[in-house]
Amino acid sequence: MKSEHKILYQPFKIGDLTIKNRFIMAPMGNGGMVSTENAFKENAVDYFVERAKGGVGLIITGTVYAENTVEKKKNGVMPCPIYNTGEFMQTAAVMAERIHAYNSKIFLQLTAGFGRVLKPHILAGEGVSASKIKSFWDENVECRELTKEEIEYIVEKTAESALIARKAGFDGIEIHAVHEGYLLDQFAIKLFNNRTDEYGGDLRGRLKFACDIVKRIKQVAGEDYPVILRYSIKSCIKGIHQGGLPGEEYEELGRDLDEGIEAAKILEEAGYDGFDLDLGTYDSWYWSHPPMYFEKGMYIEYSDILKKAVKVPVMISGRMEDPDLASQTISCGKTDAIVIGRGLLADPHIPNKILFGNAEDIRPCLSCHNGCMGRLITAKPISCAVNPQCGREKTYGINPMIKKKKVMIVGGGVAGMEVARISAIRGHDVTLFEKSDKLGGALISGGAPKFKEDDRNLIKWYENQLKRLDVTIHMNSPVKKEKLDGYEGDVIVIATGSSPKRIKFAGEENTEIIEAKDALVNGEKLGQKVLIIGGGLVGCELALHLKTMGKNVSVLEKMDSILSAGSNIQHMNREMLIDLLNHKGVNIYDDTSILNIGKNQVSIERKGESKELEYDSIVSSIGYYSERSLYEEIDKSGKEIYIVGDSRQVKNIMYAVWDGYEVGNNI
Repeated sequence: MKSEHKILYQPFKIGDLTIKNRFIMAPMGNGGMVSTENAFKENAVDYFVERAKGGVGLIITGTVYAENTVEKKKNGVMPCPIYNTGEFMQTAAVMAERIHAYNSKIFLQLTAGFGRVLKPHILAGEGVSASKIKSFWDENVECRELTKEEIEYIVEKTAESALIARKAGFDGIEIHAVHEGYLLDQFAIKLFNNRTDEYGGDLRGRLKFACDIVKRIKQVAGEDYPVILRYSIKSCIKGIHQGGLPGEEYEELGRDLDEGIEAAKILEEAGYDGFDLDLGTYDSWYWSHPPMYFEKGMYIEYSDILKKAVKVPVMISGRMEDPDLASQTISCGKTDAIVIGRGLLADPHIPNKILFGNAEDIRPCLSCHNGCMGRLITAKPISCAVNPQCGREKTYGINPMIKKKKVMIVGGGVAGMEVARISAIRGHDVTLFEKSDKLGGALISGGAPKFKEDDRNLIKWYENQLKRLDVTIHMNSPVKKEKLDGYEGDVIVIATGSSPKRIKFAGEENTEIIEAKDALVNGEKLGQKVLIIGGGLVGCELALHLKTMGKNVSVLEKMDSILSAGSNIQHMNREMLIDLLNHKGVNIYDDTSILNIGKNQVSIERKGESKELEYDSIVSSIGYYSERSLYEEIDKSGKEIYIVGDSRQVKNIMYAVWDGYEVGNNI
């Protein structure tokens, strides 16, 4: 361990509870880990215990319902201690006991409710909120105002659930949340709360619900029982369904920073023992679930402000898994602990790898949301794009090898490297052939922009893994049909990836059309005025990349809107990318057809009107097709042959990794 990282392993206290180090696992959804009786399932135990084994000091569970009567939800979505207390206790107690064996602590995150942001497919009754309001997800669903009696009932059941948690062995409670626009936040924010009773009006009135909860928990579960708050110090709401970007000037419609500081003092006074800090609401969702377009450590300045305003510990998330950044932030007194969410999905052993001096062995989170939040909001079990074992640690672990085999892999992209990694871990004799001079495949160009640093880190991680596993790699080695037909080994895996699609345009012979993958890698060689044909993810990220270089960029998209075709892009990533393109002045021409391409000018038709656009460089980014030709040519009789990743079907990096893991784990 580096000397500057030692501070990460110094204990700290929340109330009277000592946490062994400064690493906290952030609360994330429990999708796929809940029984029909609203208790944790065995895979939840395995999931949390794996992170305790990896060295984290404190684990905070995903959201747990304090009650399921007032805001009625469907069963099996999230746990609820009071629904079937006996079944809840049985699994929860085992979870706490096993986590404690690693000297880690665990808090149960209790929610008073979701209010306007509860997804309709989860709702089993009426929607509720602080005041009458439409659902965030569906304007046809209206949420009614909670009565005073219902608020008091929720407060009582939250305290009752906290007592059950203490009896089960949980070390404390996190209240969810005056954060991210959930029910308690809807009460706290004037934009959503127009009540005239004691739960509305001024800031103290709007915070009464959250304050009553902590006071009642302390009365029922004990004054010494730690209760922290998931807390958004600023809402970042520019408009309903519209967030404000970092550095952008806009009128804050939610909780501004001054009110956030004042609210924190009121909440501390009420009895909260710490603040788990972030920013944002569903209306500015990318602040709460940051894509790769954010800088690392995006909440640090706000944590510093909160630390100066309160006496209790402040814990900070916001892409903080880098040990140098984490250590520096704690050393400077800007936070007390580091909260890591998606990073611990990608690699459960981050704390121990840093402790043992193996930080380069940490598998990076890509901030893509494909395996985590993207699955949760579509009612799928939580996992991770780069770690297929996540959420199924025991049922989808690495299988023992039955018979050693010789495995040839054609293609050194992500899917091919994952097959190689897993096959080699299991003991097979693995040889990988890559036609170029670099491993990484499509990730090389995709990871070229500055904001895709973790894509580049993933390539480095794979290179290190394959080197440690003694996988034989042949670079600059294209493989022909004859080589495969004559192969005397046991298994062939085709991972040849994809190739760019092309469309013929009138007049294109007058100019050079550059492929997006080449433009990403060699952006500085493009002219000042760049036209990008295609507004999918690759085209839009290329546009942002070129704009940061100071170029004048236009995107031409045939569909009604950009980012509407190709692989699924998660909501928070999509919205932030669109907002960034607009904010930075990228010219977007949606619903546009190209009539003719001249030497330095393109004729387009947009919504019935013709227009001429000048350019210095023109780029094609209209998608990719599977490169299956080698697979289709070879003789498959009597051979064990697989095709994985984009060469099987063009999707996204998650399915490339998952294909590779599945095949490599069953050879």
